[in-house]
Amino acid sequence: MTAERVLRRGDDSAVLRLSEAAAAEIGNDPDTMADDERVLLNMGPSHPSTHGVLRLMLEMEGETVLRSKPVVGYLHTGMEKQAEQLSFLQGCTNVTRMDYASPLFSELAFSLTTEKLLGIEVPERAVWIRMLMCELNRMSSHLLFMATNGMDLGAVGMMIYGWREREEVLRFFEMVTGLRMNHNYIRPGGVAADLPDGWEAEVARILEITEPRLEEYDVLMTGQPIWRERLQGVGVLNADEALALSATGPLLRSTGYAWDLRRDEPYLAYDEVDFDVLVGTYGDCYDRFAIRLNEIRESMKIVRQILEKMPSGDYRVQDKKVTPPPRVRIDQSMEALIHHFKIFTEGYKVPAGEAYCAVESPRGELGVYIVSDGSSTPYRMHVRGPSFINLQTMPHLMKDGLIADGVAIISSVDPIMGEVDR
Repeated sequence: MTAERVLRRGDDSAVLRLSEAAAAEIGNDPDTMADDERVLLNMGPSHPSTHGVLRLMLEMEGETVLRSKPVVGYLHTGMEKQAEQLSFLQGCTNVTRMDYASPLFSELAFSLTTEKLLGIEVPERAVWIRMLMCELNRMSSHLLFMATNGMDLGAVGMMIYGWREREEVLRFFEMVTGLRMNHNYIRPGGVAADLPDGWEAEVARILEITEPRLEEYDVLMTGQPIWRERLQGVGVLNADEALALSATGPLLRSTGYAWDLRRDEPYLAYDEVDFDVLVGTYGDCYDRFAIRLNEIRESMKIVRQILEKMPSGDYRVQDKKVTPPPRVRIDQSMEALIHHFKIFTEGYKVPAGEAYCAVESPRGELGVYIVSDGSSTPYRMHVRGPSFINLQTMPHLMKDGLIADGVAIISSVDPIMGEVDR
């Protein structure tokens, strides 16, 4: 409804006549166009349905989108450049703020790359803790998608329900890390702290609450005729287009191409748990919605296996060069106090070299590439952000569609602009 109101021909603040300069920017020849038939609509960057400060330049003919162009950069934070000024120990504090809906995946990718450069392996318990936290984070991210996707398309109740279930996961994150988001919990060498007493009961409670409520989502949306009509056949992408554009995650899997780094290039202990890689058939908005809904169930399946298999032992490597001493030792040993002071002021040196590690985030392949010159700070860091890559599919998804479907398409891509404008 919001998009339709913005599109009104009489609203001069929203609809601009297609000038020669604007036509050139979007890639059209104004001489071949009827100026009184086509308009250029600027959707965003301050539009509630663009999920942040995303701007879309839409060439319109009536209510049909002929061409579209995503314009990014309104939320640029310079995180990749900032990484050059922060030590490897401080790096997770920086990257965790990129994708604020699933910050633990950014921390994990950075930590895995740093550990690859250091040539260290974290204890088995740390591996399984990381996997537990990431799968719970995948659940919370997809629950947020369910909430906003429902709100974007008029299912206002879904916004309340999705936030309600996500809140349970965030409470657990606060119990473990002290924060609801931007945790700085997964760090090179392991995790910041061990799981607290009673964590098993709390995780079991989250699973018990969430499972029947997912069935309610099915009743509310999956089988609802209006919901299906708004999503089925809208924003179609085929596998060849998705692969050519390097799309990953639910966007790629909706085309029927089964690619998931957890299965195809296993990291952590994903080769020791059982789960299904979900794919769609038509590559439309409905497939992307259904994949995310059922991926919550798959994450719950993985979490249940983690509850059974969680090993005992250290939650981080006991290496003076990488991790700080236990807190209790600081009051007992001058050596431990000096070690603590030096690691948090100077950091630790990482051998010269370059490395790349990728993880399967809720939005697709999230990779971190780091070049080290042998100092305590990265010489260069580059992030392969799934939202940034996936946004390149927007012109294909929106072409020849209705402006009213544009909101559904943007929501189905599920972009996080903090990760796009990094």
